[in-house]
Amino acid sequence: MNDSTTPRGQLRVGRLTKAHGLKGAIKLELFTDDPGRRFVPGAVFTLQVPTGSPWHGKKIELVELRWYNQHAVGFFKNVPDREAAEALAKAILWIDQDDAEQSDEEDAWYDHQLIGLAVVRDGVQIGTIARLEHLPAQDLLIVKTPTGDVMIPFVKAIVPSVDVTRGIVTITPPPGLLEELPEEPDEEPDEEPAADITTTDTDGA
Repeated sequence: MNDSTTPRGQLRVGRLTKAHGLKGAIKLELFTDDPGRRFVPGAVFTLQVPTGSPWHGKKIELVELRWYNQHAVGFFKNVPDREAAEALAKAILWIDQDDAEQSDEEDAWYDHQLIGLAVVRDGVQIGTIARLEHLPAQDLLIVKTPTGDVMIPFVKAIVPSVDVTRGIVTITPPPGLLEELPEEPDEEPDEEPAADITTTDTDGA
């Protein structure tokens, strides 16, 4: 089970995806527009991993960030080989950040900045953000609505606008994400059933 609880004052900056090569390198998915500032040698990250992982509750230190075919690849302290790297696949990386620091990175927010914001669709508030869940595949907004909690994938196509200052998160969900799709009406038969057709014998008996 993933530990989705994140400490106040931390910012999610990346996800380790899979091992690269045999020397402990790990491919990275970056959630920062400034990797040159966030991913420097000696940078320390808090790991979000399943509770059963030997890395649970630990931090990890970056030794070097390299680029291979436009993919970020990280080398980390105490990750000497491929086996160790594979144990870190899908881990999420968090950094400590002062609440007073204003992030200039696009689409970067603290969890606590989003919790409680109004969720609006087509100009109408449908609920509020109860919490976030950071899963290996994607992040989810858990939205509290009058009919129960709804999971909204936190991706640009569905959540195009987050205005923390106004307290509004705008969503454009595809049909069926928030409610049951109406059933398609039954197709009209091409012709009346044979039993209901009345015929006239014009030839007579």
